[in-house]
Amino acid sequence: MILSQIRGQLGIVTFRMNNSLIQTMKLSSAALAAVLVLAACGNADETAAQDGGFPEPNTFGSTERVVPGDAGAMRTSFAPVAAAASPAVVNIAAVSSRRTDPFFEMFTGRSRQQASSIGSGVIVRSDGVVVTNNHVIQGAQQITVTLADRREYRGEVLLADPQSDIAVLQLQDVEGGLPVLPIDDQEQHLVGDLVLAIGNPFGVGQTVTNGIISALNRTNTGISDAASFIQTDAAINPGNSGGALVDMDGDLIGINTAIFSRSGTSAGVGFAVPAQTVRQVLESALGGAEAVIRPWLGVRSEPVTAEIARSLGLPRPQGVLVTSLYPGGPGDRAGIREGDVITAVDGVEINDASGLNFRVGSRRPGERAQIAVLRDGGSQVVNATVQPLPGDRDPDQVLIERGLMAGATVAAYSPALADRIGGDAFAAGEGVIVTRLSGRGYAARAGFRPGDIVREINGREIGSVAELQQALAASARWEVTIERRGQRISGRFGA
Repeated sequence: MILSQIRGQLGIVTFRMNNSLIQTMKLSSAALAAVLVLAACGNADETAAQDGGFPEPNTFGSTERVVPGDAGAMRTSFAPVAAAASPAVVNIAAVSSRRTDPFFEMFTGRSRQQASSIGSGVIVRSDGVVVTNNHVIQGAQQITVTLADRREYRGEVLLADPQSDIAVLQLQDVEGGLPVLPIDDQEQHLVGDLVLAIGNPFGVGQTVTNGIISALNRTNTGISDAASFIQTDAAINPGNSGGALVDMDGDLIGINTAIFSRSGTSAGVGFAVPAQTVRQVLESALGGAEAVIRPWLGVRSEPVTAEIARSLGLPRPQGVLVTSLYPGGPGDRAGIREGDVITAVDGVEINDASGLNFRVGSRRPGERAQIAVLRDGGSQVVNATVQPLPGDRDPDQVLIERGLMAGATVAAYSPALADRIGGDAFAAGEGVIVTRLSGRGYAARAGFRPGDIVREINGREIGSVAELQQALAASARWEVTIERRGQRISGRFGA
C-alpha cells in the first residue's frame, strides 16, 4: 500500500494499492513529494491460542557496544545471527474478496473480485503464534503462512490492531515445535546499533539486509498518531511488511512496517513497530481480548515551539504544552494543569502529542506513570494512574436509512468510541456520533463526516440515537448543529 505525504510544489499525486491505480489528486505545499510505503503488499473462525511459552531473549551477542577497530572486524559476518533468526520469519499470502466498480460489473457480470497480498511475519511461540502487520492480512478470507523450510499452514486471526498496525495469527494443525524468535522489549537500544531486516520483499523469497538504527521514538510519520517507531536504514521493500527487525543478539526488536520513498522502493528510511508495542498486542490477543485497551492521560496538548518557549522563558523548545484536560481524567486527578509543560514520561523525553499518547498508551491500565512537568519556572514530577478512556468503545450502532442522514451509521457518543474511530475524545456530555458513512447516502452528500457529533436538530438537543431518529422523522426541513473537532457547526437542509 502506498500513501503520500506531500511537502512540495503544486503537483499530481498518484495513490496505488496492490499495483492498481486508485485515485489521483492535485495538492499544493512547499517541498518535494515523499511517498510513505506500507511495505506489505506484493503482487501477489477465530481460534484460541494453544499452550506454549515464549523463549527468553538470546545472549550470544555482546551486550557491550564496541566500535570495529580494524578492517578485519568490519568484515565480520552476520551469518550466525541470520542463521538463528531466519527460520522463524515466514511468508504470508492473504486472499480477500472486494466489491468491483459498476463499470467492471457491467461487462463481467461479477460484483466481486479476488485480491491478494504478500507480506512477512514472525513466529513468536513454538505452537504457531505469529505476529505481522495488520495491513498484510486486513480483510483477508484466507491466510496461508509458509515457513522458511517450505512447510505451509493456514492462519487464523486472533487479534488485529489497526492503531499499531500489528496483527496476531494462530497457525492451524501445528505438529511439534516451530522455530521461534525471542522478543526483546527490555534492552535500551541506541542510534547506531547494528540491525538486520528479514522478510520476503517482492515475493522473491526470504532476504536479509543489514543496517543501523538511524533514529528512535519517531512520531508524526503519518503512519499512526499514537505510535513511536524505530527508524533504520536497513533495506525494506514491498513484501517486507510484518518481517523482523533483529538486533545482534538475534532477538526481535521490531516489526518492519513502512518506508519513506519517492519510488516505492527502499531509500534507506524504514520504520519498525517497536517490540514493546508488539508485546502489548500479543498479550491482549493471548489473553482472549477482542481489542487492545490502551490507557490515556486525558490531556490535550500541542508541541512547544520556539515562540512558545520564549514566551514561557524556557531555554529551548521542549515538551508539550497542556491546552485542556478531560474533567476527572487521570491527568486532572494527578494535579496536571492547563499551561503546564510535560517534558517526559517515565524519564523518556516527550516533544509531541503522539509521543505522549504512545508512552502513556504502552502502559497497562491502572499502572502509574511518572509525568515530568514544568510549571511557574520550576520542574516537578507527578504520578498519574492511567486508565482506559471512559465509555463503551463498541456500542450498538444504527444505520439511518432515510431522510437527511440516510447512509450514516450512528451510535451513542463516548470518549472510548470517539478515540477508536478517530474522533474527538474530549467532547463533553451526551450525544450521537457518526461512525461510518455510505458514499452513496444523502448524509455524505450533505457534508457529514465520521466523528461528527450531532448536538441539535431544529433546536432540540440530541442525547441518544432514539432522539435523533425522532427528530429526523418529525420534519422534512432540518436545522442541524454538529460538533466537529471542538467546533460547533450549523446548517439548514430540506425544502
